[in-house]
Amino acid sequence: MSNDINDGGTLDGIGDTPMVELPSLRPEGGASIYVKWEGANPTGSLKDRMALAMIEQARRRTTLAPGEPVVEFTGGSTGSSLAFVCTVLGHPLHLVTADCVAEEKIASMRALGAQIEVIETPDGTTYDGLSDDLRAEAETLQSERGAYFTDQFNNSDQLIGYETLGREILHQQPEIDDFVMVVGTGGCAMGTARSFRNYDTSVTVTVVEPAESPVISAETTGSHRVQGTAMVSSPPLLERDLYDRVCTLPTADGIECVQRLANEDGLLVGTSTGMNVAAARRIAANRRPDETVVTIACDTGLKYLSDRLYDELNGSVSNGS
Repeated sequence: MSNDINDGGTLDGIGDTPMVELPSLRPEGGASIYVKWEGANPTGSLKDRMALAMIEQARRRTTLAPGEPVVEFTGGSTGSSLAFVCTVLGHPLHLVTADCVAEEKIASMRALGAQIEVIETPDGTTYDGLSDDLRAEAETLQSERGAYFTDQFNNSDQLIGYETLGREILHQQPEIDDFVMVVGTGGCAMGTARSFRNYDTSVTVTVVEPAESPVISAETTGSHRVQGTAMVSSPPLLERDLYDRVCTLPTADGIECVQRLANEDGLLVGTSTGMNVAAARRIAANRRPDETVVTIACDTGLKYLSDRLYDELNGSVSNGS
């Protein structure tokens, strides 16, 4: 992904990620399933695209001056991606996160130079109202430090980065019939969908949410284990005209797909990717064998090694389940 702000350097490593087929997870008699492997981005996450677009556009508008501090709250990989981009472009970064976020993510934010405040949660998982608590702390930091608040859940600049993702998918898999994406900010699903609408109106777009936190179908949040996902009811970047249906499924289905991806395809991913693949399999089962479903492998599973996810998977395998 080229950018005129950086004019070369490590930011040019963002984008142009590979497309990978998942034959072992293809339903019998159903459509083929492909994932766009976003773990190949510099911080191992698709959020690198978002972070670069938000900072780049703010600098172009001069709402973010050279050297000015940046603040954000994050429950997923956005913090690491912003830390990467802000370090390269010379912006001090202040992040607010929660103790339910994987230790590897918090460690990588710090390693890339961000200052971090970690909010404690009652039982180490997301809860209804966590996003509001994180936002309030971020807004306090914004006021105290005169920082630019990227405000990822409301910042439409990220759509520019994800439109590039959509164009890459159409180039790599021009026969795509369905696109499936779990919702955090909604930016990836909507930016990608914009590209499909511009170039190929026949692609069906499905947005995914955990049943424990049905933010789209019921406009409510709840405790779940999909980091960075389904944190706010009615994600403001969602545009009803850009998606065709909502797939709501239990987090357990996503965790099962994480297990299968690790043990059958050798692909280490997190639960958001598991949710994407679980939803893609459900859709592919109702498609013809000559059709194609594409989804996103959002980030590398190396970010979740301390989250006990893989310990559970190993235990389930050894127990024969």
